[in-house]
Amino acid sequence: MLVFANRFVYGYFSSIRFVDIHSNKKSIVIKGIGKTVVEGLFLKVFDAHCDVLWKMWENKGLSFKDSEDLHVTWDGLKQGDARVQCFAVYVPEKVKKESVFHVALEMIDIFYEKILRRFPNMRLVTTKKEISELKPGQIGAILTLEGCDAIGTDLEKLRTLYRLGVTSVGLTWNHANAVADGILEERGAGLSSFGREVVRMNNEYFIWTDVSHLSVRGFWDVMETGDFVIASHSNCKAVCANPRNLSNDQIQALIQKNAAIGVTFVPQFLAEGTETTIIDIIRHIEHYCSLGAENNIGFGSDFDGIDHTVHGLGKYEDYFNLVNSLLKYYSETTVKGFIFNNFFSRFPR
Repeated sequence: MLVFANRFVYGYFSSIRFVDIHSNKKSIVIKGIGKTVVEGLFLKVFDAHCDVLWKMWENKGLSFKDSEDLHVTWDGLKQGDARVQCFAVYVPEKVKKESVFHVALEMIDIFYEKILRRFPNMRLVTTKKEISELKPGQIGAILTLEGCDAIGTDLEKLRTLYRLGVTSVGLTWNHANAVADGILEERGAGLSSFGREVVRMNNEYFIWTDVSHLSVRGFWDVMETGDFVIASHSNCKAVCANPRNLSNDQIQALIQKNAAIGVTFVPQFLAEGTETTIIDIIRHIEHYCSLGAENNIGFGSDFDGIDHTVHGLGKYEDYFNLVNSLLKYYSETTVKGFIFNNFFSRFPR
């Protein structure tokens, strides 16, 4: 299903299929409706975080094409009108230290063998130019690292991951590694000397440094050291007081750093103790906008890294529900920024 956005038609179009597209700003025939809607706008999606590689590593039998046990699938990406999907390499803490780099390589092998090789229209992209040159029907795939546990204290391993296609590096998950402390580490330390080397190397190779999951002190260290900073999947602490969310000061620092910020669909980061809806996502967007982040906001769903989902956003193909809800409150240009441009324009290569 194509993501459809129109200033005259809103709501959840769960049964609509779009066919016979004549052109933008011309008529679009909608099967099942029996009439033509004028001035259609089609929005492509850039999602900055999912954990499908971890899910497929945990369960080798899952099919990326259409598995019911995955939030992100090839069929879902097509139906949700994806343009770019970031695929995180997340090595879980249960893996022994001597095996972490090997497990990261296993996940990257899944990316190449079970995703890129089996679905030729899924294309590894490492530059803005490659994204811009995607042909109709092709979807860009960005490979990312979630947590530097996989590299230990070895910069050669980090450079190896760059060469395999990694273009965004999240420094920690929730706990400590050789680079820094994560947000749930009681010590709350910032970047180590090695961590500063990692950030400087990211700068040198034009790699995003991702501060999602990072300790507060580590966050401020990256603000001093990093050139290409993002928060791939983080919400607002003023709206939901989860430690994984960002304070107003952190949000304003990211704005000053010209960083993209991915609003995430993790229910416990959206609201406390209730079933979450798309309106909860919009509350976080509104808070970001109130601080001046309208042109920084994107989305990092965290699909396949969560057990529970937002009502109306159970899988990737439901992105159109979010798009059509956003168009009730924001201009088409602003929504296009949220959905794609604000991350794309900041891709460092």
